[in-house]
Amino acid sequence: MRQSVLCVLFIALCASATLADQVTLKNGDRLSGDIVSGDGKTLLLKTEFVGDVTIKWDAIVGFESTQNLNLTLKDGSKISGKITTKDGKFVVAGAAPTAGAPAAKETVVAVRNDAEQKTYDVATEKMEHPKFWYFWSGVFDTGLALTRGNSSTASYTLDTRDVRETPRDKLTVYANYIFADTQIPAPPTTTANLFQAGIRGDLNISPRTFVFAFAGFATNELQHLDLRQTYGGGFGYHVIKTDRTVFDVFGGFDYDRDEFGTYTITNPTPPPPLTTVAAFDQNSAEAVVGEEFDSHLSKRTMVTERFSLFPNLSHSGDYRMQFDSTLAMQLKAWLSWQVSFTDRYISYPPPGLKGNDLVLSTGLRVIWGKAKL
Repeated sequence: MRQSVLCVLFIALCASATLADQVTLKNGDRLSGDIVSGDGKTLLLKTEFVGDVTIKWDAIVGFESTQNLNLTLKDGSKISGKITTKDGKFVVAGAAPTAGAPAAKETVVAVRNDAEQKTYDVATEKMEHPKFWYFWSGVFDTGLALTRGNSSTASYTLDTRDVRETPRDKLTVYANYIFADTQIPAPPTTTANLFQAGIRGDLNISPRTFVFAFAGFATNELQHLDLRQTYGGGFGYHVIKTDRTVFDVFGGFDYDRDEFGTYTITNPTPPPPLTTVAAFDQNSAEAVVGEEFDSHLSKRTMVTERFSLFPNLSHSGDYRMQFDSTLAMQLKAWLSWQVSFTDRYISYPPPGLKGNDLVLSTGLRVIWGKAKL
C-alpha cells in the first residue's frame, strides 16, 4: 500500500513538472514554472513554491512552454504558440518554418502569456484610440500652519495639478490657493490671499518638438489684482525625455489683461493722511520663454521645477516672472510629503505695493490615477 502511494506521488510530481514551462540558463540550471512576461531585459517566471522569480534575459539560453506564449520581435512581427528552442532560436513547437520562423534571442523585445497579452492589447487599444477620460492622473498638495497664544495666525496652501497624457498629446489643468491671516493684534488682517488656475495643451509634432496653447487666470488681494487673464501659445522642444526625467524648453507669445482695483495708501505729503489709487486696467502683448524639469531622483523622491518669463512687448521694460519647484518624498503609493517654493513677480506693481510674492510651504501630497501603460 505504501509503495502504491509513493508511486502515485512520484507520477503526480512528474506530471506537474511536465505541465510547467521550462527555462534553461547558461550555467545549465533548469527552472520550472509559468512564464508570465518579459521585456527583453528580464523574464518573470511564476513558480509554485518559490513564488515570482525574475531572471536576467542574458542568462537564458532557451525555454520550452506548455502554454501559449506571445513573442514580439524588434521588427514588429510576432510569434504565438507553444514556444520551444531550436538551435538557440525560439520557434513555435511543431510549426512549419514559415508559420513559426526561428527568432534569435536578441531580436525578442517582449514575451507575454495569453492573459498578459490580452491585458496589454486592451491597454494599447486605449492608448491608440483614447477617450477623453482615459489616462488622467494628478496630485493634490496641502499645507497648514497655525499659531495661538500671544499670536493668532493661520496659513493654508492648496495646490492641484491634473494631467492627461498620451503619446500624441498632453493636457494639464492646475489650480493653487494661498491664504494667511493674523488675529492678534486686532483688527484681523489678511496677510496673503492669492488664487491661480489655468489649463495648457501640448501636441507633439515630432518625437522632440511640440506646440502648446494655454489660458491662465489669477487674483491677488494684497496686490489689488482683481483678475489677470492670459491666453497664448508657442513651440517647445524635449531636450531630455526618458521614463525618469523630462526637460523641456519652450517659447511663444500671449495676450495679458491685468485688472487692478481701487485702494488707499498713506499720503507721503499729508494732509489728507490717505490718498486713493484709482483702478486701472492694462492690456499687453507678451513674449513667453521658459523651461520645465521633472525627474525621479530615486524610487521614492521626485523633483519638479518650472520657470516662465513674460517680457512685455507693449510696454517696454515691463515683465512678469513665475517660478515653481517641489520636492516630494513618497510615503505610500498614494501619499507623499512635499516641500514647495513659488515666486510670482511683476515689474510694474501698483503704487505703494511690492511686485514680488514668495511662498515656502510643506505638507502632504495625495497622488491619484495611472498616467501610462
